[in-house]
Amino acid sequence: MKHYEQTLLEMMAADERIIVMTAENRAAIRNLPNLAPDRFIDTGIAEQTMVGAAAGLALRGRVPVLHALATFLTLRAFEFVRTDVGIGNLPVKLVGGVPGFLSDGNGPTHQAIEDVSLMRGIPHMHVFCPADEEDMLLGLPHIINSPHPTYIRYNALKPVIAHDPIFEIGRAEQLSDGTDVAILVYGMLFAQAWEAKAILEAEGLSVRLINIRMPKPVDEEAILSAARETSLVVTLEDHFLTGGLYSIVAETLLRHGETAHVLPLALDERWFRPALLSEVLRFEGFTGEQIAARILERVPTRV
Repeated sequence: MKHYEQTLLEMMAADERIIVMTAENRAAIRNLPNLAPDRFIDTGIAEQTMVGAAAGLALRGRVPVLHALATFLTLRAFEFVRTDVGIGNLPVKLVGGVPGFLSDGNGPTHQAIEDVSLMRGIPHMHVFCPADEEDMLLGLPHIINSPHPTYIRYNALKPVIAHDPIFEIGRAEQLSDGTDVAILVYGMLFAQAWEAKAILEAEGLSVRLINIRMPKPVDEEAILSAARETSLVVTLEDHFLTGGLYSIVAETLLRHGETAHVLPLALDERWFRPALLSEVLRFEGFTGEQIAARILERVPTRV
């Protein structure tokens, strides 16, 4: 399977408008300075400067692809993203490193767990939260070629399934068609949702699993169908409860005059305790086994 850097380099070769930028965060693009030196800019630890410069490049017809730690890209540089990029609806792509639980060992200052809420609140901004590296690379060409600014939660985890190769902006990926429980998830917790699905099915439940992929524009029909056709909708996310997928589902249902039984699994008024990723998931209650157990508390089994 290709990796992010290789895919981005191939896109740069095919489209001279693409400029790669970073605020001294080169983990995903460490070879690009040597491979494409004329189209690589490192501003140093200056996220605001990077976003402002990217807006200028976009006004000159370029497609800047920015890289920084997600928490600093979405918080420290928020005004620049909102004002310089959002108001102009410029095709700047914001790639946030170690978002959500992927910042595992970092404390609250480095935990991007309100990023989806912040970015989706900006008019014109799209938000892409891939399940893993394969999912990310499937969506990347569509995101880069989109005329809209887009925030990407960078995710290089290995896939637990083969994803549907047909990717559409604003379209979710439905992995199964259950009628008892619908698990709606975006980002790295997809693997835990997949594990929870297997546990629930072993208990006799019919489980619908939906990889939301894009919280904005969100696939409203996938949400509405899940609400209408299952007994319980579960929203699963490594994000604050406020403003993320739970809020998106609530907004969607209210907009269409619908209601549903919804179980939100998110960080409710708290940051997470730093540790190794596996320990973070277990301590915070987000392993596949723990997710399944919380769902089983709400839905009777059929075995």
